[in-house]
Amino acid sequence: MPIIRGIPFEDNLKNSMGLEFYDLSHPWGLGQPCWPYFEDVKIERLHTMARSGVLTQRITTVMHSGTHIDAPGHVVEGTPFMDEVPLPHFFGTGVVVSIPKQRWGVITADDLEKATPKIQPGDIVIVNTGWHHHYGDNQLYYGYSPGFYKEAGEWFAAKKVKMVGTDTQALDHPLGTAIGPHGPGWPNGLLPQVCLEYKRETGRDVLQDFPEWEPCHRAILSAGICGIENIGGELDQVTGKRVTFAAFPWRWTRGDGCIIRLVAIVDPTGRYRIETGKG
Repeated sequence: MPIIRGIPFEDNLKNSMGLEFYDLSHPWGLGQPCWPYFEDVKIERLHTMARSGVLTQRITTVMHSGTHIDAPGHVVEGTPFMDEVPLPHFFGTGVVVSIPKQRWGVITADDLEKATPKIQPGDIVIVNTGWHHHYGDNQLYYGYSPGFYKEAGEWFAAKKVKMVGTDTQALDHPLGTAIGPHGPGWPNGLLPQVCLEYKRETGRDVLQDFPEWEPCHRAILSAGICGIENIGGELDQVTGKRVTFAAFPWRWTRGDGCIIRLVAIVDPTGRYRIETGKG
């Protein structure tokens, strides 16, 4: 039993319930990595222990930072906001599949069909590309990552999965986002040097290979499938397994997304009738 600042707590893996809890979220807070056009997270202490005998903090942030979830209303006009998505959509059985990709790799429908454990309708699906190991304030993670594009988004929607998550910077390939020449005010891309490098390496303009703006977002969010971005933490420890997922979203009115704590739960005893964690 770990002792944290003098207080005993039950452990994530050894506890009275017999369940194993794996944290799939990156640490979040002051100085954390941010998507290229977002401001830094700001955390201010309004009350301190020394002055007030109580700690109170004020946070100013974009809700799409760190490990977070996109509501349909984030991209698709007229669709539900975060507080309108029923709670069962944030909990359930699912799979963590390994689909390793190098920089700018595209995750295809064939990759998803062949992934193990097999993706079933109603699953929460988390894809481990290996890119979470590059997570940080760097252009490699944000500008060169692999990702989903239109074909993968349409596959998820047709499969009728419950939720989709990835260990990359967004639900879409970076060159299908404003990092490429997409979105208002970015005719050359948010990171134009990345787009120029893509053309030097491939001989093709970004728009030849990624003509649509965030088509994976649009495909899954239009189908009511929420998406989780920047998954990390203990992801490798549950990759290749069926587990039970629980995401803890903020309930804020008209929220288009929110920072979350994503947890994978394994029950080796079978006591709680959730997934055993075996492949």
